[in-house]
Parts: sequence; C-alpha cells; structure tokens
Amino acid sequence: MLKTFPKGGVHPHENKLTSSKAIKKLPIPKVVYVPVSQHIGIPSIIIVKRKEKVEIGQVIAKSGGFVSSNIHSPVAGTVTKLDKIIDSSGYKKQCIVIRTDTKNSSNFEEVEFSLKKEIELSPSEILQQITNCGIVGLGGATFPSHVKLIIQEDKKIDCLIVNGVECEPYLTADHRLMLEKADEIIVGIKILMRALHIKRTIIGVENNKKDAIAVFKKLLNTKDGIQIAALKVKYPQGSEKQLVKAILKREVPKNGLPLDVGVIVHNVGTVFAIYEAVQYNKPLIERVVTVTGKKLENPSNYWVKIGTPIKNLIDEAGGLPEGTRKIVNGGPMMGKAIKNTDIPVTKGTSGVLVISEDEAIRKEVENCIRCGECVFVCPMGLEPFLLMNLSEKGLYERASSEDIMTCIECGSCSYVCPSNRPLLDYIRFGKSIVKKLGTVKN
Repeated sequence: MLKTFPKGGVHPHENKLTSSKAIKKLPIPKVVYVPVSQHIGIPSIIIVKRKEKVEIGQVIAKSGGFVSSNIHSPVAGTVTKLDKIIDSSGYKKQCIVIRTDTKNSSNFEEVEFSLKKEIELSPSEILQQITNCGIVGLGGATFPSHVKLIIQEDKKIDCLIVNGVECEPYLTADHRLMLEKADEIIVGIKILMRALHIKRTIIGVENNKKDAIAVFKKLLNTKDGIQIAALKVKYPQGSEKQLVKAILKREVPKNGLPLDVGVIVHNVGTVFAIYEAVQYNKPLIERVVTVTGKKLENPSNYWVKIGTPIKNLIDEAGGLPEGTRKIVNGGPMMGKAIKNTDIPVTKGTSGVLVISEDEAIRKEVENCIRCGECVFVCPMGLEPFLLMNLSEKGLYERASSEDIMTCIECGSCSYVCPSNRPLLDYIRFGKSIVKKLGTVKN
C-alpha cells in the first residue's frame, strides 16, 4: 500500500503539462536584478558598489547573520544600480542590478560538469562549502541549508528525507531534475549523510512520477542506506510535517521541526545544488523553473539565472497569451500573484503560472453553510472557517489561541469551500498581524 499522511488533504487537478519537457537553458538576460533577501532570515549585506565589475559566482552580498545566506552574481557584468525594486512579495526590496557584459565569454560558456562520485571533503568542510555557496531550500521555504546541518548536542538525527514529492499542481521542476540528474542527486545525498553522520536516507516521491521512482530504484544500492518510498498522490504531501508522518509515522510537534523527531528534510533541488557546491564549488546562481499554463504556446522547464526578469521566461515560452488574467509565482495552491513581469526570479522561484481570464474568475462569495469541509481537509487539524472569521473581525489574540500560526497555508480549505469563501486570504492576513503583535501562543 502506498504511504501517505492520515489527516486531511485534497487531490486537485494535477495539470502537469510540462512533465515530459526536458530542462532547457534560458538565454542569458541583458540585465539581472538580484534581491539581497532571497531566504528566510536576515537579509544579506551588499559588498559591491555601483559601476563595479563583477564575475560569475562572485559574492556580491554577504550573509547578514547565522540564519542568512551569501548572494552571488549570476553573470559577469557591471553593477549599474543598488536600488529597491518590487519583488514577488509585492513590496520594494533592496536589489543589486547588474548589466551583463556581452563581450565576456564566460557568460556564454556552457559548463557541463561530469559526474563526480568521490567525496573528498570532511563533514566540517562540507558545511563550510554549503555556507560559502549560499545554498538555501529550493522547495519554496528558502531556509539556509547550512543551518539544518548544525545539530545541537541534545538532538539525535537518524534519518534524512529527500523531498521529491512536488505535489503542487502544474509544477514539474523537481520531477525533471530527478529524471535528468538522478546520479548527481544520489551523490548529493551521500554528501549530506557524511555531513550529518547518519546511515539512512529515504527519498519520498509521489506515485504519479513512476518514471522517477524507476530511475532511482535502478540506481540505488541498499548497502548505501538509501531507499525510495512511493507515496500516494495527495496534496499537501510535500509539506515537511506531512512528509515525515507519511514516511516514518513520526508526529512532528505542533510548534516543532522534523529535527525534534530525529529527521532532516531537504528538497531534491537543494540536494542537487549541494552536490554542485561541494563537488565543483558552484554557488547557487541558477535553478530550474517551470513556466506553464493551459494557454501558453510552449510551457517548459528552464535552467534560469537568479535575477532574470519573469518576462524573459514567459517570452521564451511563447509570450503572454491573449486573455491572461493572472501570473502566479509558484503553483495555484500556495503561489502568489505578482504585480508585473519585471519581477526577478529568486532562489525560491519554482514556477511561473500563467492563468487565463476564465480560469482566474472568483465565484461570488456566499455565507458559510457550516458543512465542515474545510475542517475535514485541513492537514493541521485546524478550523479554517473560525480562523477566517476571527481574522475578519480583528480578533487576533483569539486567532492566536486557536493556533492560526500552525497553518501551513496549503490552501486546501479554500479549494473545497462550496461557498467560495476566501479562507486562506484571511488566514494569511491574520497570521501577518498576529506575528507583528507578538501574540503567538506557545
């Protein structure tokens, strides 16, 4: 029987339009816009000046603290501005603008690294290399990866879970990466196992990616302590707590982390980035992005330089279709609509979804009929209808006591609501206020 988490969840239409599309290199942009806050934690500190020449992979913003990350130049060029621009959050954030040097041959040299299986670095050197190369979680959370590898003495880790679930509809970046870079991902896993001093890893992949499961089964050697778990197709299985429960039957505490039950979780994209960082000293300057939508001429998966305007990706996929209503950074369940296509790709950009007028129309909001569907599908065991009401009425202390901060913002509640109530919108708003007020219930 396929494994899954027991509480809640939904099965939205998958719409994996690009699952058969091999990853292509996106042309080098003429200008890149590199935000200094592309990760959870403290923004990075800019260390370059206007008019300064920079090379590919050069550190242009240094980690601002322990929970922070280095930022590297994705191109060779000249810093033209240090300015605030609107990013995917909708707010203006500090950014480094670099004009690409078209005469610099290094911008156009396609380096294809050969598979390097031998791991030469010690655990401490691996940690330092991941820190130096600015690796963060590429599954969406963008948590600095080096922080996960620093285990406190009172914690004992016995298992690494590699997240290849990609349960968000439309997105296929992880799926294609597993098909095309499975050997490298396995070496990346061994690197992490050495750094964490553990002997067991489980790769979790949903059963709608049978080809990826087959690839790993063919390559894996049980003596290495790495195995694959085929999972039932159910959203939001890619969430850390749900994944740990599905694979190991361990319950992560309400306000805790997988670390609290002896587990570290890394996304497959992160594992591949760690492989390149440790084996080839390559910083995180590009990532795979799915560009998709039912009306797009050529939806595809691309290797994209960090800082590339989203407009470039859409143009490469055939241009913005007539009748487009919304462009989403990410997938339809957890992604957020962006204001314009000048917004740059960041380390956390897994997909760009173009939605047409007929798909984007919101139906008229009606009164709650107390059907309980939102409660039934909530994977965290919350009461979304209540949390929306409390947020709408400004009762934030009550919302805090009802565990609003436990919400993982998966959108399952909004997806099933027969009254079309914007449950997630209000819960997200309520969470932001609770966080500001510091009324989070412990």
